[in-house]
Amino acid sequence: MLRMNAAVVTAIGLSVLAGAAGPAHAQTGVTAFEGGRLIVGDGSAPIEDATLVVDGAKIVQAGGSADVRVPAGATRVSLAGKTVMPALIDTHVHLSPTRDGLTRDLRRRAYFGVGAALSIGHDPYALLDMRGHTIPDAARFLSAGRGITMPEPGSLTAPHWIESEAEGRKAVQELAAHKVDIVKIWVDDRGGKYKKLTPEIYGAIIDEAHKHGLRVTAHIFNLEDAKGLIRAGLDAFAHGVRDKDIDDELVAMFKQRPNLILTPNLPDRGVKSDLSWLQSGLPAAEFEKLQAANTDRPQAQLFHGIQSRNLGKLNAAGVRMTLGTDGNRPWDPHIEMADMVNAGMTPMQVIVAATRNSAEFLRISDIGMLQAGKSADFLVLDANPLDDITNTRRIAAVYLRGVAVDRAQPVR
Repeated sequence: MLRMNAAVVTAIGLSVLAGAAGPAHAQTGVTAFEGGRLIVGDGSAPIEDATLVVDGAKIVQAGGSADVRVPAGATRVSLAGKTVMPALIDTHVHLSPTRDGLTRDLRRRAYFGVGAALSIGHDPYALLDMRGHTIPDAARFLSAGRGITMPEPGSLTAPHWIESEAEGRKAVQELAAHKVDIVKIWVDDRGGKYKKLTPEIYGAIIDEAHKHGLRVTAHIFNLEDAKGLIRAGLDAFAHGVRDKDIDDELVAMFKQRPNLILTPNLPDRGVKSDLSWLQSGLPAAEFEKLQAANTDRPQAQLFHGIQSRNLGKLNAAGVRMTLGTDGNRPWDPHIEMADMVNAGMTPMQVIVAATRNSAEFLRISDIGMLQAGKSADFLVLDANPLDDITNTRRIAAVYLRGVAVDRAQPVR
C-alpha cells in the first residue's frame, strides 16, 4: 500500500481537489473525502454529496456533507462525480496452498476491490496463522481449513476423506482444534463418479460442528440434497441447486429458516462478452488466454439458466444472499454481481449481499458498511453501480484499512 510523507500527501491532495481521484492519503492522519455519492452498504438510499472522514484506519464520520464537520487540518480530497461504496467481500474462494501464492492471491483481490475472502475447503492448516496478519495491499484472509467429503480417488486430497459418522465427527473436532472460520462439506457424487455424504453422515457433521460453535456450509448439486441439508440444520449453501428448477417446497423451507444463507455462485453464462475492462489489470498472456476462451457455449447457457432462475425465485422469497465466486479468479466478483442482477436482483440488493451480508456471514464486525467506527475499506468508482452494476468495474481507487492500494501495475 502507498505510504507517503506529508509533503507528498499535500501535493496529491491538491491534485485530487483539482479533479483527480487517485490514492490521496497516508496511513496516519485525518482525511476527508468530499462531494461523492456514498453507498453505505445497508440498503439505504445513497447519500448524494457525501463526506467520509477517515482517521488512520477507521471511519470517524460518514454522511451528507452539510452534516459532517471536517476537523481542522484534515487533508481534503474531492470526489465530486465519483461513487464510494464498501469494499467487496467474497465468501467462497479457493486460494493457493503456499504462503507466497496465498499472499499473491490476496493482493490480486485487493487490486480488484475485494477487502476480505473466505477460502473454503482446500487450505493446509499451516496457513491458518495468516488469518490474523495485515498484509500490505492485500485482502483479509479467512479459511475453512480442510473440508469434508467422501473419498474421491483421483481428486484433491486436501479435504478430509471420510466414510462414517464417527470419522465425520473426528474431522470436525480436528477443525475445531485449528479454530477454522467455518466447516465446509461436499454433498455431490460428481455425476455418479463417487459416493456422496449420506444424510446420516452430514447430519452428524452438522451436529458436531454446532456443538463446537462452528457453522457448516455445503457444496451441493441436487434439489433433494438441498432439502435434506436444510432438515439437518445446515447454516449456508456454497452453491445453489444445479440439477433442476427448484420447487415450492424448497422455497418454503428457506422461508422457515430466515438465517439460512445462500451463496449463489452462478456458473459462467456461456455467452461471449466484452472483457476489455480486464485488460489493464491482467498480464498480457493471462488476458489473451481469457479472450481465447471467450465464446458462446449453448450447453453452458442452459446450465446457467437453471441456477439463474433458481436464484430469482429465492431472492423474490427474501432469502439472505452473500457473494461468492468459487475458484481463484480475483476479478470474478464483478462478473458474479452482474449475473446476480441478470437473475432478477436489483443492483442495491447485490451490493448489500456483497458487502453487509457477506461481512455478517463471516462475523467480521468492522467491515461491510461505510459507517463511523468501521474500517476504512472502500472503493471509489467512476460511475454509479446503482445505475448499472457493471460500474463496479470502473475503479478509480481502492482503500483498505485507510490506505490506498497501489494499483499502478497488475499484481503478477
